[in-house]
Amino acid sequence: MTDTASKRARFRALHSQGCFVLPNPWDVGSARLLQHLGFAALASTSSGHAWTTGRPDYAVARDDVLDHLVELCAAVDLPINADFESGFAVEPQAVGANVALAIKTGVAGLSIEDSKPGGEGLHDLSLAVERIRAARNAIDQSGQDVILVARTEGMLADAQALTPAIDKLVAFAEAGADCLYAPGVKRKDDIAAMVRAVAPKPLNVLMSGPGLSVAELTGLGVRRISVGGALARVAWSAMLAAAEQIRCGSFDGLAGAGPGKRLNDIFAGFVS
Repeated sequence: MTDTASKRARFRALHSQGCFVLPNPWDVGSARLLQHLGFAALASTSSGHAWTTGRPDYAVARDDVLDHLVELCAAVDLPINADFESGFAVEPQAVGANVALAIKTGVAGLSIEDSKPGGEGLHDLSLAVERIRAARNAIDQSGQDVILVARTEGMLADAQALTPAIDKLVAFAEAGADCLYAPGVKRKDDIAAMVRAVAPKPLNVLMSGPGLSVAELTGLGVRRISVGGALARVAWSAMLAAAEQIRCGSFDGLAGAGPGKRLNDIFAGFVS
């Protein structure tokens, strides 16, 4: 198994040039499957993980998330970026303390959102910046090379809110974020403007459905691409569709199932 320091160094190098895709597994099996397919790094997903526990997104407690991150980091040789939600706290000092705990799980990066608890909107710019600064301080004090990703969620609610999103990302960059992220940005011109605004720091773009290709995003200057809970939604939707047919008396929905031997062969490569 690759040591944590090597994973973190590789993750840092991925952000220095080009563009890479950071798919989001929700458990050990999906993480190992993505490693088998040749991806260079992975990111956890708060929604995908919550659904595996039978809970909605943002309903998983901090300590359960920390346990999940430990499990993911130990399961694969790839760097893991943690979806650390809003830091499981409001006040900057508490965010910093929680980031220190996340670093100990072995993650190579972690993201902090500007969302208020319970989905009650976003923190104002001043507090959001202080929260990112506290996360930066926690990483620096740890002495570990962990990528800090700062997120603003405003464009998920309003796709036209480009200017306030850029203003926050620029402020987050100045506060010490290594990578910037505004899920919800989709238009080419908006993405290009965001890339320019945070340069030379890298921008992460979320692709939660069909749209721009990796080549197109690379051409816009995007440094990394994630998919959030989209892969988990694909898996759950396939199960729901097949199970609904079974409930109605038909097993036709199982026709799309792949051979178990393929999965056994893939996972056998991880058993020592």
